[in-house]
Amino acid sequence: MNYIIFDLEWNQASDDSDPQKRVIPFEIIEIGAVKLNSSKIQVDQFSELVKPQIYTKLHYVTKKFLHLKIEAFKNEGTFVEIMSKFLTWCGQDYIFCTWGALDLLELQRNMKYYKMSLLSKGPLKYLDIQKLFSLAFEDGKSRRTLEYAVDFLDIKKEIPFHRAYSDAYYTAKVFSKIQNTEIEKKYSYDVFVPPQTKKDEIKVVFDSYAKYISREFEDRNEALSDKEVISTKCYYCHKNIKKKLRWLSINGKHYISLSYCDIHGPMKSKIRLKKSETDKIYVIKTSKFILESDANELIEKYNRYKKMKSHQS
Repeated sequence: MNYIIFDLEWNQASDDSDPQKRVIPFEIIEIGAVKLNSSKIQVDQFSELVKPQIYTKLHYVTKKFLHLKIEAFKNEGTFVEIMSKFLTWCGQDYIFCTWGALDLLELQRNMKYYKMSLLSKGPLKYLDIQKLFSLAFEDGKSRRTLEYAVDFLDIKKEIPFHRAYSDAYYTAKVFSKIQNTEIEKKYSYDVFVPPQTKKDEIKVVFDSYAKYISREFEDRNEALSDKEVISTKCYYCHKNIKKKLRWLSINGKHYISLSYCDIHGPMKSKIRLKKSETDKIYVIKTSKFILESDANELIEKYNRYKKMKSHQS
């Protein structure tokens, strides 16, 4: 299997009133990529400009970072042409790798706009090198810039940042420094296309937490009425466990619960409601076993919030 480490540069509307912004906020104008083999050795590269067809004037931010004028794109291929060329270059057996989560989202949004077949019929597994860098070298929670990671790892700066190929090149260099095979199994999932049916839903257990990605629901109420969504199962025992704190939301988007497994202790679960490209609702639920002290702190926070709400009513 090969690793396709890619990066995108995009343009956007110069006029905030442009109606296209709601459909496609960012138009891809450059694709850069590095192909690594299974030993993380670079075996090929890809670098192409894409002729803008939606926003035909370069936004000032785009000009600032790319140091290009619109004339540079005059004789380049269209998105459909370059994207088709890119997918052919990727080959058959590969996994995408990116710095952060935005590139796959915007890539598929552009593909959808041009009525191209999407990359998958459901959530797409990929490697977020930004996340893996944090897991390998920092606290696992922080999200650093690519240049920070390059400096941290003493990687030689051979070409300027902020072009698609150069950022893909440096992302590949950072990835090659991660030698922990367990960390490399920490896949992420792009959910531009959520699971289409119940049997397609994602249920995956990592070494320290579990993740569930639901199919689409018509609205919030339907999602929060689904048994699988609101269940709390021990991801080791595979049994429903008793809730100490029932699902509670402070902001209306995230819901938290606390359950106890007789064998593995307190488990914190979080539901995040997401809106899909079809304006429906899908759910990402994560569950993680926590320390007893963290469970007690969560109970106190829960009780304070409930008390505050009762005083307001």
